[in-house]
Amino acid sequence: MSAEFRPAPPPRPRRDPSYKPTYEPKPLRDRARALGRTLSDYAQLMRLHRPIGIWLLLWPALWALWAAGNGHPDPQVFIVFMVGVLVMRSAGCVINDYADRDFDPQVRRTADRPLAAGRVQPGEALILFVGLGLVATGLALMLDPLAQLYAVAGALLAVTYPFAKRFVQLPQFYLGVAFAWSIPMAFAALTGSVPKLAWLMLVTVVLWAAVYDTMYAMVDREDDLRIGLKSTAILFGDADRLIIAAMQAMVLLALYLVGQAAGLGRWFHAGIAIGAVFFLYQQWLIRGRDPELCFRAFNNNHYFGMVVFIGMALDYLFR
Repeated sequence: MSAEFRPAPPPRPRRDPSYKPTYEPKPLRDRARALGRTLSDYAQLMRLHRPIGIWLLLWPALWALWAAGNGHPDPQVFIVFMVGVLVMRSAGCVINDYADRDFDPQVRRTADRPLAAGRVQPGEALILFVGLGLVATGLALMLDPLAQLYAVAGALLAVTYPFAKRFVQLPQFYLGVAFAWSIPMAFAALTGSVPKLAWLMLVTVVLWAAVYDTMYAMVDREDDLRIGLKSTAILFGDADRLIIAAMQAMVLLALYLVGQAAGLGRWFHAGIAIGAVFFLYQQWLIRGRDPELCFRAFNNNHYFGMVVFIGMALDYLFR
Protein backbone atom coordinates (compact mmCIF):
# COMPACT_ATOMS: atom_id res chain seq x y z
CA MET A 1 0.00 0.00 0.00
CA SER A 2 1.37 3.36 -0.97
CA ALA A 3 2.47 5.54 1.89
CA GLU A 4 0.45 8.31 0.30
CA PHE A 5 -2.81 6.36 0.34
CA ARG A 6 -4.84 6.03 3.52
CA PRO A 7 -8.43 4.82 3.64
CA ALA A 8 -10.95 7.35 4.82
CA PRO A 9 -12.06 6.83 8.44
CA PRO A 10 -15.59 5.57 8.91
CA PRO A 11 -18.15 8.36 9.40
CA ARG A 12 -18.82 9.26 13.02
CA PRO A 13 -22.42 8.62 14.08
CA ARG A 14 -24.47 11.74 14.54
CA ARG A 15 -25.45 12.58 18.08
CA ASP A 16 -29.16 12.68 18.74
CA PRO A 17 -29.87 16.33 19.79
CA SER A 18 -32.60 15.13 22.12
CA TYR A 19 -30.19 12.83 23.97
CA LYS A 20 -29.52 13.77 27.61
CA PRO A 21 -27.01 11.83 29.64
CA THR A 22 -28.52 9.98 32.54
CA TYR A 23 -27.51 11.44 35.92
CA GLU A 24 -25.67 8.89 37.94
CA PRO A 25 -26.37 9.56 41.61
CA LYS A 26 -23.49 9.26 44.02
CA PRO A 27 -25.12 8.96 47.46
CA LEU A 28 -22.02 9.72 49.52
CA ARG A 29 -21.12 12.80 47.48
CA ASP A 30 -24.69 14.09 47.41
CA ARG A 31 -25.12 13.63 51.15
CA ALA A 32 -21.83 15.42 51.82
CA ARG A 33 -22.92 18.36 49.66
CA ALA A 34 -26.32 18.52 51.37
CA LEU A 35 -24.67 18.40 54.79
CA GLY A 36 -22.27 21.16 53.75
CA ARG A 37 -25.16 23.38 52.62
CA THR A 38 -27.03 22.72 55.87
CA LEU A 39 -24.02 23.53 58.04
CA SER A 40 -23.41 26.68 56.01
CA ASP A 41 -27.01 27.77 56.59
CA TYR A 42 -26.72 27.04 60.31
CA ALA A 43 -23.49 29.06 60.50
CA GLN A 44 -25.24 31.96 58.78
CA LEU A 45 -28.19 31.61 61.16
CA MET A 46 -25.71 31.95 64.06
CA ARG A 47 -24.14 34.91 62.19
CA LEU A 48 -20.67 33.36 62.37
CA HIS A 49 -19.89 35.06 59.06
CA ARG A 50 -20.51 38.45 60.69
CA PRO A 51 -18.33 38.59 63.82
CA ILE A 52 -19.13 42.20 64.76
CA GLY A 53 -21.69 41.02 67.32
CA ILE A 54 -19.10 38.76 68.91
CA TRP A 55 -16.70 41.68 69.28
CA LEU A 56 -19.35 43.95 70.78
CA LEU A 57 -20.12 41.27 73.38
CA LEU A 58 -16.46 40.45 73.92
CA TRP A 59 -15.10 43.89 74.82
CA PRO A 60 -17.37 44.51 77.85
CA ALA A 61 -16.60 40.99 79.08
CA LEU A 62 -12.87 41.69 78.80
CA TRP A 63 -13.25 45.07 80.55
CA ALA A 64 -14.97 43.31 83.45
CA LEU A 65 -12.56 40.37 83.63
CA TRP A 66 -9.55 42.69 83.80
CA ALA A 67 -11.16 45.03 86.32
CA ALA A 68 -12.46 42.21 88.54
CA GLY A 69 -9.19 40.27 88.26
CA ASN A 70 -7.01 43.33 88.85
CA GLY A 71 -5.40 42.77 85.46
CA HIS A 72 -4.90 39.02 85.99
CA PRO A 73 -8.20 37.12 85.51
CA ASP A 74 -8.32 33.44 86.40
CA PRO A 75 -7.45 31.42 83.22
CA GLN A 76 -10.37 28.99 83.56
CA VAL A 77 -12.89 31.79 84.09
CA PHE A 78 -11.35 33.63 81.16
CA ILE A 79 -11.80 30.63 78.84
CA VAL A 80 -15.37 30.04 80.04
CA PHE A 81 -16.29 33.65 79.27
CA MET A 82 -14.60 33.68 75.87
CA VAL A 83 -16.41 30.52 74.76
CA GLY A 84 -19.60 31.77 76.43
CA VAL A 85 -19.52 34.99 74.41
CA LEU A 86 -19.42 33.00 71.16
CA VAL A 87 -22.14 30.56 72.24
CA MET A 88 -24.53 33.17 73.66
CA ARG A 89 -24.15 35.50 70.71
CA SER A 90 -24.90 32.59 68.36
CA ALA A 91 -27.91 31.55 70.43
CA GLY A 92 -29.16 35.14 70.53
CA CYS A 93 -28.99 35.41 66.74
CA VAL A 94 -30.88 32.13 66.29
CA ILE A 95 -33.74 33.07 68.63
CA ASN A 96 -33.82 36.59 67.17
CA ASP A 97 -34.27 35.25 63.64
CA TYR A 98 -36.89 32.78 64.88
CA ALA A 99 -38.84 35.64 66.47
CA ASP A 100 -38.45 37.80 63.35
CA ARG A 101 -39.11 35.06 60.78
CA ASP A 102 -42.28 36.82 59.58
CA PHE A 103 -40.70 40.30 59.54
CA ASP A 104 -37.27 39.61 58.02
CA PRO A 105 -38.60 38.77 54.53
CA GLN A 106 -40.07 42.30 54.40
CA VAL A 107 -36.75 44.03 55.16
CA ARG A 108 -34.21 44.35 52.37
CA ARG A 109 -31.18 43.82 54.63
CA THR A 110 -32.54 40.65 56.24
CA ALA A 111 -34.59 39.04 53.46
CA ASP A 112 -31.85 36.55 52.59
CA ARG A 113 -31.32 35.23 56.13
CA PRO A 114 -31.70 31.42 56.26
CA LEU A 115 -35.04 31.41 58.10
CA ALA A 116 -36.48 34.30 56.11
CA ALA A 117 -35.46 32.68 52.81
CA GLY A 118 -36.80 29.26 53.83
CA ARG A 119 -33.42 27.47 53.77
CA VAL A 120 -33.82 26.60 57.47
CA GLN A 121 -37.14 25.59 59.01
CA PRO A 122 -38.38 27.09 62.32
CA GLY A 123 -38.19 23.71 64.04
CA GLU A 124 -34.54 23.33 63.04
CA ALA A 125 -33.79 26.78 64.45
CA LEU A 126 -35.37 25.87 67.79
CA ILE A 127 -33.37 22.64 67.99
CA LEU A 128 -30.17 24.56 67.25
CA PHE A 129 -31.08 27.14 69.90
CA VAL A 130 -31.68 24.41 72.50
CA GLY A 131 -28.35 22.82 71.62
CA LEU A 132 -26.51 26.10 72.07
CA GLY A 133 -28.39 26.66 75.32
CA LEU A 134 -27.19 23.30 76.64
CA VAL A 135 -23.59 24.25 75.83
CA ALA A 136 -24.07 27.58 77.63
CA THR A 137 -25.53 25.74 80.63
CA GLY A 138 -22.50 23.48 80.77
CA LEU A 139 -20.21 26.51 80.74
CA ALA A 140 -22.20 28.24 83.51
CA LEU A 141 -21.93 25.16 85.72
CA MET A 142 -18.16 25.67 85.71
CA LEU A 143 -18.59 28.98 87.56
CA ASP A 144 -19.34 29.84 91.19
CA PRO A 145 -23.00 29.63 92.39
CA LEU A 146 -23.45 33.42 92.45
CA ALA A 147 -22.19 33.67 88.87
CA GLN A 148 -24.60 30.88 87.91
CA LEU A 149 -27.53 32.91 89.22
CA TYR A 150 -26.45 35.86 87.13
CA ALA A 151 -26.06 33.53 84.15
CA VAL A 152 -29.72 32.51 84.47
CA ALA A 153 -30.77 36.17 84.44
CA GLY A 154 -28.55 36.80 81.42
CA ALA A 155 -30.13 33.90 79.55
CA LEU A 156 -33.61 35.32 80.22
CA LEU A 157 -32.51 38.69 78.85
CA ALA A 158 -31.12 37.08 75.69
CA VAL A 159 -34.28 35.02 75.09
CA THR A 160 -36.80 37.79 75.77
CA TYR A 161 -35.14 40.65 73.86
CA PRO A 162 -36.28 39.55 70.37
CA PHE A 163 -39.89 39.52 71.55
CA ALA A 164 -39.72 42.58 73.82
CA LYS A 165 -38.60 44.84 70.99
CA ARG A 166 -42.12 44.65 69.59
CA PHE A 167 -43.53 46.38 72.67
CA VAL A 168 -40.67 48.33 74.30
CA GLN A 169 -40.23 51.86 73.00
CA LEU A 170 -36.50 51.78 73.77
CA PRO A 171 -35.43 48.26 72.73
CA GLN A 172 -31.81 49.37 72.27
CA PHE A 173 -31.50 49.89 76.03
CA TYR A 174 -32.98 46.45 76.67
CA LEU A 175 -30.40 45.00 74.30
CA GLY A 176 -27.73 46.99 76.14
CA VAL A 177 -28.56 45.30 79.43
CA ALA A 178 -28.30 41.90 77.71
CA PHE A 179 -24.93 42.82 76.17
CA ALA A 180 -23.63 44.21 79.47
CA TRP A 181 -24.74 41.30 81.65
CA SER A 182 -21.34 39.61 81.40
CA ILE A 183 -20.01 42.37 83.69
CA PRO A 184 -21.78 41.41 86.93
CA MET A 185 -21.24 37.78 85.98
CA ALA A 186 -17.47 38.34 85.69
CA PHE A 187 -17.26 40.10 89.06
CA ALA A 188 -19.37 37.37 90.67
CA ALA A 189 -17.15 34.66 89.19
CA LEU A 190 -13.84 36.29 90.15
CA THR A 191 -14.62 38.08 93.43
CA GLY A 192 -17.77 36.41 94.75
CA SER A 193 -19.58 39.76 94.84
CA VAL A 194 -20.91 42.46 92.53
CA PRO A 195 -19.60 45.86 93.71
CA LYS A 196 -20.67 49.34 92.65
CA LEU A 197 -17.89 49.38 90.06
CA ALA A 198 -19.58 46.50 88.22
CA TRP A 199 -22.91 48.33 88.06
CA LEU A 200 -21.20 51.52 86.89
CA MET A 201 -19.56 49.53 84.09
CA LEU A 202 -22.92 47.97 83.24
CA VAL A 203 -24.55 51.40 82.90
CA THR A 204 -21.64 52.46 80.69
CA VAL A 205 -22.14 49.53 78.35
CA VAL A 206 -25.92 50.01 78.25
CA LEU A 207 -25.38 53.59 77.05
CA TRP A 208 -22.75 52.47 74.56
CA ALA A 209 -25.04 49.73 73.20
CA ALA A 210 -27.82 52.30 72.79
CA VAL A 211 -25.37 54.40 70.75
CA TYR A 212 -24.31 51.70 68.29
CA ASP A 213 -27.66 49.94 68.07
CA THR A 214 -29.40 53.22 67.26
CA MET A 215 -26.94 53.59 64.36
CA TYR A 216 -27.83 50.03 63.37
CA ALA A 217 -31.55 50.84 63.56
CA MET A 218 -31.01 53.90 61.34
CA VAL A 219 -30.14 51.47 58.54
CA ASP A 220 -33.60 49.87 58.67
CA ARG A 221 -35.65 52.88 59.75
CA GLU A 222 -37.84 53.04 56.64
CA ASP A 223 -38.55 49.31 56.62
CA ASP A 224 -39.23 49.24 60.37
CA LEU A 225 -41.71 52.11 60.03
CA ARG A 226 -43.51 50.27 57.23
CA ILE A 227 -43.90 47.00 59.15
CA GLY A 228 -44.54 48.54 62.57
CA LEU A 229 -41.38 47.68 64.55
CA LYS A 230 -40.05 49.98 67.26
CA SER A 231 -36.55 51.43 67.64
CA THR A 232 -34.75 54.43 69.09
CA ALA A 233 -33.96 55.54 65.52
CA ILE A 234 -37.71 55.95 64.97
CA LEU A 235 -38.39 57.39 68.42
CA PHE A 236 -35.61 59.99 68.21
CA GLY A 237 -36.62 61.11 64.70
CA ASP A 238 -34.68 64.12 63.41
CA ALA A 239 -32.94 64.48 66.78
CA ASP A 240 -31.20 61.12 66.38
CA ARG A 241 -27.69 62.48 65.74
CA LEU A 242 -27.91 64.95 68.62
CA ILE A 243 -29.15 62.32 71.06
CA ILE A 244 -26.48 59.87 69.91
CA ALA A 245 -23.84 62.56 70.51
CA ALA A 246 -25.22 63.18 74.00
CA MET A 247 -25.10 59.45 74.79
CA GLN A 248 -21.56 59.22 73.43
CA ALA A 249 -20.52 62.02 75.80
CA MET A 250 -22.19 60.15 78.66
CA VAL A 251 -20.29 56.97 77.74
CA LEU A 252 -16.97 58.82 77.85
CA LEU A 253 -17.84 60.42 81.21
CA ALA A 254 -18.95 57.05 82.61
CA LEU A 255 -15.69 55.45 81.47
CA TYR A 256 -13.73 58.20 83.20
CA LEU A 257 -15.67 57.48 86.41
CA VAL A 258 -14.92 53.76 85.96
CA GLY A 259 -11.24 54.63 85.75
CA GLN A 260 -11.46 56.69 88.91
CA ALA A 261 -13.26 53.92 90.80
CA ALA A 262 -10.81 51.26 89.60
CA GLY A 263 -7.71 53.37 90.18
CA LEU A 264 -6.75 53.44 86.51
CA GLY A 265 -4.43 56.11 85.15
CA ARG A 266 -2.88 57.57 82.03
CA TRP A 267 -3.00 54.50 79.80
CA PHE A 268 -6.71 54.07 80.40
CA HIS A 269 -7.32 57.79 79.88
CA ALA A 270 -5.40 57.57 76.60
CA GLY A 271 -7.70 54.73 75.53
CA ILE A 272 -10.74 56.87 76.32
CA ALA A 273 -9.27 59.78 74.34
CA ILE A 274 -8.71 57.60 71.27
CA GLY A 275 -12.22 56.22 71.73
CA ALA A 276 -13.53 59.80 71.62
CA VAL A 277 -11.88 60.21 68.21
CA PHE A 278 -13.74 57.12 66.97
CA PHE A 279 -16.99 58.63 68.26
CA LEU A 280 -16.31 61.82 66.28
CA TYR A 281 -15.66 59.72 63.18
CA GLN A 282 -18.96 57.92 63.69
CA GLN A 283 -20.78 61.25 63.92
CA TRP A 284 -19.21 62.24 60.62
CA LEU A 285 -20.36 58.98 59.04
CA ILE A 286 -24.01 59.37 60.11
CA ARG A 287 -24.20 63.06 59.22
CA GLY A 288 -26.40 62.38 56.16
CA ARG A 289 -28.20 59.33 57.62
CA ASP A 290 -27.14 57.26 54.63
CA PRO A 291 -27.94 53.61 55.49
CA GLU A 292 -24.61 52.26 54.24
CA LEU A 293 -22.61 54.85 56.20
CA CYS A 294 -24.74 54.31 59.30
CA PHE A 295 -23.86 50.63 59.07
CA ARG A 296 -20.18 51.54 58.83
CA ALA A 297 -20.54 53.70 61.93
CA PHE A 298 -22.13 50.79 63.75
CA ASN A 299 -19.25 48.49 62.80
CA ASN A 300 -16.69 51.10 63.87
CA ASN A 301 -17.75 50.63 67.49
CA HIS A 302 -15.67 47.46 67.53
CA TYR A 303 -12.58 49.69 67.49
CA PHE A 304 -13.96 51.85 70.29
CA GLY A 305 -14.31 48.82 72.56
CA MET A 306 -10.87 47.60 71.54
CA VAL A 307 -8.96 50.80 72.34
CA VAL A 308 -10.68 51.12 75.73
CA PHE A 309 -9.63 47.56 76.58
CA ILE A 310 -6.08 48.10 75.35
CA GLY A 311 -5.81 51.21 77.53
CA MET A 312 -7.12 49.27 80.54
CA ALA A 313 -4.82 46.29 79.95
CA LEU A 314 -1.74 48.51 79.56
CA ASP A 315 -2.63 50.37 82.74
CA TYR A 316 -2.71 47.15 84.74
CA LEU A 317 0.42 45.86 82.97
CA PHE A 318 2.61 48.88 83.79
CA ARG A 319 1.50 49.45 87.36
